[in-house]
Amino acid sequence: MKFKKVFTTAMAVTIAGSMLAACGDKNNNKGAEPSGSASPSASATASPSAGTGSKQELVMNYRADPPALDVSIAESAASFTILGAISEGLYRLDKDMNPQPALAAELPQISADGLTYTIKLRPGLVWANGEPLTAKDFVYSYKRTLDPATKASYAFILTWVKGGQAVQDAKNPDDLKKAQDALGVKAIDDTTLEITLDQPRAYFTAQLAFLNYYPQNEKFVSAQADKSGADADKVLGAGPFILTKWDHEQQLVLEKNPKYWDAANVKLDKVTLNIVKDQGTGLNLFESGKTDYADISGDDMAKYEGKSILHRKSELVTGYLNFQQTKVPAFANKKIRQAMSMAIDRALIPQLVLKNGSVPATGYVPNGNSDGNGQEFRKVAGDTEVAYDKEKAKQLLAEGLAELGMKSMPKLEIIGDDTAKGKQTLENLVIQWKANLGIDVVAAPLPHAARLDRELKKNYQIVNTLWGADYNDPMTWLDMYISGTPFNTQDWKNDQYDQLVKSAQKELDNAKRADQLKQAEKILMDEAAVFPMYFRSSPFLINDKVDGLILPPYGPDFELKWTSIK
Repeated sequence: MKFKKVFTTAMAVTIAGSMLAACGDKNNNKGAEPSGSASPSASATASPSAGTGSKQELVMNYRADPPALDVSIAESAASFTILGAISEGLYRLDKDMNPQPALAAELPQISADGLTYTIKLRPGLVWANGEPLTAKDFVYSYKRTLDPATKASYAFILTWVKGGQAVQDAKNPDDLKKAQDALGVKAIDDTTLEITLDQPRAYFTAQLAFLNYYPQNEKFVSAQADKSGADADKVLGAGPFILTKWDHEQQLVLEKNPKYWDAANVKLDKVTLNIVKDQGTGLNLFESGKTDYADISGDDMAKYEGKSILHRKSELVTGYLNFQQTKVPAFANKKIRQAMSMAIDRALIPQLVLKNGSVPATGYVPNGNSDGNGQEFRKVAGDTEVAYDKEKAKQLLAEGLAELGMKSMPKLEIIGDDTAKGKQTLENLVIQWKANLGIDVVAAPLPHAARLDRELKKNYQIVNTLWGADYNDPMTWLDMYISGTPFNTQDWKNDQYDQLVKSAQKELDNAKRADQLKQAEKILMDEAAVFPMYFRSSPFLINDKVDGLILPPYGPDFELKWTSIK
C-alpha cells in the first residue's frame, strides 16, 4: 500500500519498519513491523477461551495500533486491515484475490471504450447505525478524499476518476466546487453509481475493493470534524463487524454487525485484537491458549515445522530505506546514496534479524508481482539492486564528498518502528555503516504511528520502512516516486523516470507499458533513489480450530469475513 501507502499500508512479521498502507504501505508503506514489546496488559486482556468450544470468538495478537481509521486519510496496513473488517467497498477480494460483489449487487457494466463503469448497489443497504447507505455516499467519499483540504495521501488513486486531478489541484473554493461538480462519479439514483475514468485501466474492478473507494457517511464524518477515525465512537462502517472498543496501543474489539447485508454468512461474533509487539510475549500467549493467532520467526519456528498450526505467506511487500535529500543535502548526491546502499550487506537482515523466510531484495518490485503483461516482473526485469561492495562504497563516498566540498558526513539518524525486530534491524544497519564507511548513525526507534507521521511529513534523515502492493501491477510500486507525489518522501527527482512512468500510465499496449516500467525501475535502482533490503515473507501460528482466515499477499494483513471457529 502506498502507505504507504501504508503502508500503509506493514513489515514482515519480524521486520524493522512498518508498511505505509501500501499499496502501496503504500502501505505503505501499507502495517507495522510484526514484532516489538507487548503492551503491559496484553496477557491480562487476552481471552482465556481463545479458540475453544463452539463460541464464535477469535483472539489475535496484532503488531500495530492503527494510526487512523478514516477511509480518506488511512495510509498504513494496520488501518487498512481494521477498516476492511468494519467497512466495505463495492467489491471484496476473495481468497484468490478476485473481486466478489459486496455492496455492489453484481460486477460492473463497463462501456465499450473501457471508461465508464455502471454499478448497481444491493437494495436496502444500511450503515452500522441503521442509516440508509446510497450511491451518494460513494460520491461524497470520493470528493472528500480528493479535496486538497483533506490531505489524503492516497488521493492519487482517485485521480484515475475523470476530473480527479482537477479536484486535487483546485486552489480556491470556486475552483474546487467547479471541479467537484465535473468529477466523473455520479449517483444516477440511490442504487446506481456511475464512475467514468480518465483512461482505461484493466485492473479497475479489483481496485474498487480498495479502501479509498469505500463509501463514507457525510453526516457522521462531518460531525467528527478533525477527530474522524480517532476512536471507536468516531468510526462508522457498513462492513461485517463493528469496532466496539479501542484502547490505543492496547486492544481493539470487533463485534459482528447485525445490520450488515451478509450478516447471515458472518460466523464470528467477536474478534479481540491485542497489540503485542514482542514475539516472545506473543508466542507465550499462543502456547498458553490465550490467543489464536501469533507472529513467529527465527529459532522459534523450528519446533513447529511440519505442524498444521504453522502458516506462511509470501507477500508483495518490500522492506527498504529512504534517504531524505532536503534534510540531508548530501543525499542529493547520487554517489553518496550509492555508497550508503552499497555498504549494507542486505542478506544479513533476513538471515540474522528477521529469520522468517524473507529473502534479500533483488530490485524494488518484489518477487511474484505481475508485470502487467502476463509475466512476473522480477523475472523479466532481472536483478537491478545496488550490490554489496564495501570497498566500492568507500570510493563512492569519498568521490561524493569531494564533489560537495565536504570532508565527512554529518552524524545521521535513522528512524524505524520500535518493535523488537525493528530495533534489531536499525542496530544492524548502524553497525554496518560504521564498520564499512566509518559513518556515525544513531538509531531512533519510534511507535508505528509516530514513525509514519514523521516519514510522511519528511521529518527524517533516513527511514526504515515498508511498501506493500495496493494491486498486482508494477505501477503500485513505481508511481510513488514520480517527483512531487506524497510518497516520494525523500524528494528525489529524475525527469526521465517521471516521463517513463507517466507514459506507462496512459499506454494501452501492455507489452510496451511493461517495458517502460522495467526501464523506470532500472533508473530508480541505478540512482539508488531507494535501498530495497528484502522481500517479505510472514509466518504465523494459527490455532487449528480457526477456519477460513485469509492471509492475502497484498492489501490487509488478514481477511475476517469468512472466518469461523470449528
